[in-house]
Amino acid sequence: MIEASCHCGAVSFAVETAPDQVNDCNCSICRRYGTLWAYYRRAEVRFAAENGPTDIYLWGDRSLEFHRCRACGCVTHWSAVDQTRERMGINARLMAPQVLAAIPVRHGDGASR
Repeated sequence: MIEASCHCGAVSFAVETAPDQVNDCNCSICRRYGTLWAYYRRAEVRFAAENGPTDIYLWGDRSLEFHRCRACGCVTHWSAVDQTRERMGINARLMAPQVLAAIPVRHGDGASR
């Protein structure tokens, strides 16, 4: 079980396995957030029942909701507005450093889209 949380611990989640790779996207928002995205199906990510609220940011075509902790501001995940889309991204930088160190990083070119 891989556990992750924002800085203050108000938002935490877990996944069964570490991702095969993470994506370092260079699009206008991801490069500013400084995230490394790990992709999972929604059902594979277990958010803690006692999680605090998140703020949501929508941009561009407004198809993705970017969530951040309301208390400390850490970007935690994104999910599709269309709930039928199974894929979501979690910010792998919230995982323990030793977990993240073993995961290959893919440098995605979202800026060219």
